[in-house]
Amino acid sequence: MGLFNKLKGEFIDIIEWLDDSNDTMVYRFERYQNEIKNGAKLTVREGQLAVFINEGQLADVFTPGMYTLTTENLPLLSTLKGWKYGFNSPFKAEVYFVSTRNITAQKWGTKNPITLSDQRFGMLEIRAFGTYVIRVQNAPIFIKEIVGTDGHFTTDEIAEQLRSMIVTRFTDAVGEANLPVENYASNVNEISEYVHGVLQPEFEKYGIEVTKFLIENVSMPEEIKKEIFELSRLNAIDLNKLAQMKAAKAMEKAAENQSGTAGAGMGMGMGFAMANQMGQTFGGGQQQQQQAQPAASPPPPIPPALTFHAVINGQQAGPYDLNTLKQMAMQNQFTKETLVWREGMANWTAAGQLPELNSTFISVPPPIPGI
Repeated sequence: MGLFNKLKGEFIDIIEWLDDSNDTMVYRFERYQNEIKNGAKLTVREGQLAVFINEGQLADVFTPGMYTLTTENLPLLSTLKGWKYGFNSPFKAEVYFVSTRNITAQKWGTKNPITLSDQRFGMLEIRAFGTYVIRVQNAPIFIKEIVGTDGHFTTDEIAEQLRSMIVTRFTDAVGEANLPVENYASNVNEISEYVHGVLQPEFEKYGIEVTKFLIENVSMPEEIKKEIFELSRLNAIDLNKLAQMKAAKAMEKAAENQSGTAGAGMGMGMGFAMANQMGQTFGGGQQQQQQAQPAASPPPPIPPALTFHAVINGQQAGPYDLNTLKQMAMQNQFTKETLVWREGMANWTAAGQLPELNSTFISVPPPIPGI
């Protein structure tokens, strides 16, 4: 270093940091031989902290404001230096400016899919991505645990580590939540808040606060999406009619695959059976004049029985069919206020609000008077 720079460093009496970047977290104030003069002016702006370090030991921390450096406002440094009656000569110390502003638009995502176990779909994989916002909450801990002696520390130097922490905690959180897979896409806000609470203690160990955590998207395989859509449609229609319609279509297709005169006759017979069945199901007009009952025509499949999961004594139980729920209602184990859920429902709902459960409570006796 030339003589001019040496003299310039010795006459510096203003210590400040003008930050013109959006990603700098820590900046070390550089000067010749780290010398600070008695009475030097320290300026700490809003969104900053100034941390003094003496020979590797953390000393005094200054919040936003303007200071004249003396032994009165450098108590820890004075103790480390052994200043009993003040000082007159320049002293050596490192000054680190730490940004305490929110650092936004930090991105995270699952590089590899997360494997989950669902009661209906078995093992499946999902992916997720989003953004988060951080800021330095405890400057001394952040410098000690993360920065070290780095004179210009940016978010790029810690981003990969933070993303790994987020993905690990997100994976644990969604596994412990044990939600139906279709609820991940419809409850991103609730899941974001839950994961945020899980992440915060981990980041605090490094002096960092996660001020915002967002899940932007949760994706799953296309075949699982199709099955979920089909289940939602089944919930909105009459299952009996759907089963009969599918049986009619199956018979029609079987007739088309037959060959020869016998096949044509069978196809006509199946067509008559289908017309008769559809007329009875959907309230058709005139009764069919010709009905054929081919021995080879199979009966339609038995519609699946309705079953419900229920919250019993604060825990999920079931699934139960309607007869079981009716018996439980007789024993006051199942009431209209009991929360229930079945495939296709988005949320848990009180049993009394579902029309298909009305018959469950008809035979329940009223409370005995006076008891």
